[in-house]
Amino acid sequence: MSSQSNTTLVSHFDCPGGGQVWVEGTTLYIGHMRWPNGTTIVDVADPRHPRQLATIDLPQGWHSHKVRVANGIMIVNHEQLGESGSAEFGGGIGIYDVSCPSTPKLITKWRTAGRGVHRYDFDGRYAYLSPTVEGYVGNIMMILDLADPARPVEVGRWWIPGQWKAGGEPYPWHDWPAPRCHHPLRMGNRLYVSYWHHGLFILDISDMSRPKAVAHANTSPAFAHPTHTCLPIAHPLKGRRIMVVADEDVAKLRPSAPSFSWIYDITLEQLPVPIATFQVPGLDVDGSPQSPMSGCHQPAERFRGTVIPFAWFAQGLRLVDIADPFAPREVGHFLPDPADGEDRPSSNDVTVDDRGLIYLVDRVRGVDIIEATGAQ
Repeated sequence: MSSQSNTTLVSHFDCPGGGQVWVEGTTLYIGHMRWPNGTTIVDVADPRHPRQLATIDLPQGWHSHKVRVANGIMIVNHEQLGESGSAEFGGGIGIYDVSCPSTPKLITKWRTAGRGVHRYDFDGRYAYLSPTVEGYVGNIMMILDLADPARPVEVGRWWIPGQWKAGGEPYPWHDWPAPRCHHPLRMGNRLYVSYWHHGLFILDISDMSRPKAVAHANTSPAFAHPTHTCLPIAHPLKGRRIMVVADEDVAKLRPSAPSFSWIYDITLEQLPVPIATFQVPGLDVDGSPQSPMSGCHQPAERFRGTVIPFAWFAQGLRLVDIADPFAPREVGHFLPDPADGEDRPSSNDVTVDDRGLIYLVDRVRGVDIIEATGAQ
């Protein structure tokens, strides 16, 4: 079943399935999907022979499927998985000293009410979170200052008007999925925030204590998939400011063809305009509904040049060149074998290290280390 083009498998690291991979220097960090596996830390100095350094476990009913590292600090999320998670453990983020990756040391846990934190960004000083918070419906956006990692301080929060139930805001979405901040990403003084079936928002965080909405766009309900990630591109392409938006192929409003990725022009920031889409060639032949997790999931938040690696669920790794943002094109792929007992792969996240090596994690089992051979 496996196939590839313009890619070569360097090695495979066998581990429980993961939700996110991140590399700092020559250390790989894996956030796992299910307890008791929380986080695995791996030495990839020799990428042909990855070597496990440490693991962190979690209690029943919780997972820490996301991980980010900067300046020797590792953040993992604590999010309730199902209904069996002990309230004593609680949701939030775990903050670790990983200056010695083989001996991660818990600095503190920042707690929040409800199910906890989903996805986030971390720049070494500030964490941009998507927590559930007492008094609010669904997840909101929150900024934490980790200047002192032992004493995180909230510096700002933002939500869609109507989410603050305790504040008496009227709730207008009784016939629509609840608002859910999914994933803030920072570039400059902006946050690019995916908000699930409520679309995307661009926030001005020049004053972090008072984030302000600059723009909003939403492709639901015309398209049935939730907005998963908004990835701003640092350099202009064809003289335009560009943002790549991934819809996730889950939680569909109705049966539909697989989800795909959008290319937005945000040159006029207040009016994001979709100018192109990308779908894996041959995946959507006639628009017929297909099973969930056939389509798009997540682009790499780090990449080189104009080629963006995507984790495309059952379609594995796809390398997408956006040099011409009006006509994105696939320039390589790597479709791994399914995990034992599975009918197809389930590629959940992807990242790139300083050497250009690509790390692709399966949500069921394993990480593949891949080299692009002509696509970048």
